[in-house]
Amino acid sequence: MASYETKSEFEEPEYRKDDLMHVHFLHRHIPAALSYTVLVLVAVFIGALVYIYSHIENSTNVVIRDGNGDKTEFVYGSWPALQNAEFFKKTKEDFISQKTSFIEADLTAMTIRFYKNGVLTKEVPIQTKGREGSWWETPAGLYKIGSKEENHFSSFGRVWMPWSMQFQGNFFIHGPTRYSDGTPTASTYSGGCIRLSLNDAEEMYRLADVGTPVLVFEKSFNGSKETFEYKNKNLLPENVTYLAADLENNFVFAENKSNERHSIASITKLMSALIAVEYINVEKEVIINATMLTKTSIPRLKEGDRISILDLLSLLLLESSNEAAVAITEPLGENYFLKLMNTKAKAIGMKNSNFADTSGVLSADISTAEDLFNLAKYLYYNRSFVLYMSVGEENRAAYDQPRYRNLQNLNLIPSIADMVGGKVGLSSSAGDSMIGVFEIEIGGRKRPIAIIVLGANDAKNGIKTLREYIRNNFSSSLSFN
Repeated sequence: MASYETKSEFEEPEYRKDDLMHVHFLHRHIPAALSYTVLVLVAVFIGALVYIYSHIENSTNVVIRDGNGDKTEFVYGSWPALQNAEFFKKTKEDFISQKTSFIEADLTAMTIRFYKNGVLTKEVPIQTKGREGSWWETPAGLYKIGSKEENHFSSFGRVWMPWSMQFQGNFFIHGPTRYSDGTPTASTYSGGCIRLSLNDAEEMYRLADVGTPVLVFEKSFNGSKETFEYKNKNLLPENVTYLAADLENNFVFAENKSNERHSIASITKLMSALIAVEYINVEKEVIINATMLTKTSIPRLKEGDRISILDLLSLLLLESSNEAAVAITEPLGENYFLKLMNTKAKAIGMKNSNFADTSGVLSADISTAEDLFNLAKYLYYNRSFVLYMSVGEENRAAYDQPRYRNLQNLNLIPSIADMVGGKVGLSSSAGDSMIGVFEIEIGGRKRPIAIIVLGANDAKNGIKTLREYIRNNFSSSLSFN
């Protein structure tokens, strides 16, 4: 009798006992080893996607209070309102209440902190920050981590920066720097970055992700209160708009129609310069093309020239070059550059201003004396080198010598030596206009004062009149909080 081997209907086929990865493809059996290899590769691919996704710049949906206490969308960039301790406090409270993970850099207390989901996780000292008044001054603002490198080489400082996190243009948070040969830099060395100890920088690096908000605060104001007394008035004609006020405490010495909107002509170039230095490496070269050779008072550019942004800024601010105003937009594109100008204006409180081009040739470049005061305040406390450049006092210690020598300075006012910076504007729609920033001595102490004159017959003479009015008719009584 023949014997037959039988299998239970519940008994697995031999291949299932041997391999849980039995796969058929196009009716062909795929070996288990190959199946496992494919599975591992798929897992690695998915893991890589997760890693990349978690490290790309993420959008932080944060709502904060603006300078007037109203809610506004989180805007990345320099915020002069953060110099106000109360505004900084409210912004920080908003971050914490929304359980935001963020970095807080207090440049006054020289302390940096990391908050995880609104809870303080790490606090360490800041060793070095950017020197005030320099090209690399570290400004107050709301930023975010744009990139991370365990050891970044700075083409600007020619140094290695360990545990480096970029948060604004050429500004980084990093550890102690070293030259290419391994020699450490001086402990005070800074190109505007926030420098930590090596261990602290590594801890911050591992806590923060790309896209993490960075809240930078510095109280530039000294907390003093000034009261002024005046003897008489010496004002300009009623049809002229003007404002003379203290940049530190906002005391108004004289004003007329300071909320009235005016075309501002080449005063526009101060905002153009501000955007250029905050968003473009000033060492970057622009190749001049025919579209940049627009009508201007003192033509200097030639097609095919390679001009650095820094040299273009000299032409822009000193000689009011319309050619330079067009050329500086090239790295970002004109439309995006203009968008940044108008966004910046709103961020620093210029609520009644509009910028239609970068040179000011269009009548649609509009502002008020009050708005221009806010611009002057921002420049004086955050980007003072722009003001210095506008009167030929630029500091080029870290850069090459100027390409252009013996430039004409259209902004100087004869016989006035206390001018920090300023800009003239002249057109049929703007009339003769000017903004000037001065350090005027009152009561034995130099005061930072902005004087704005719009729509005059002789703006420089109006500036001189208001300056003398302040010097001759005011005394101060100083008290500290």
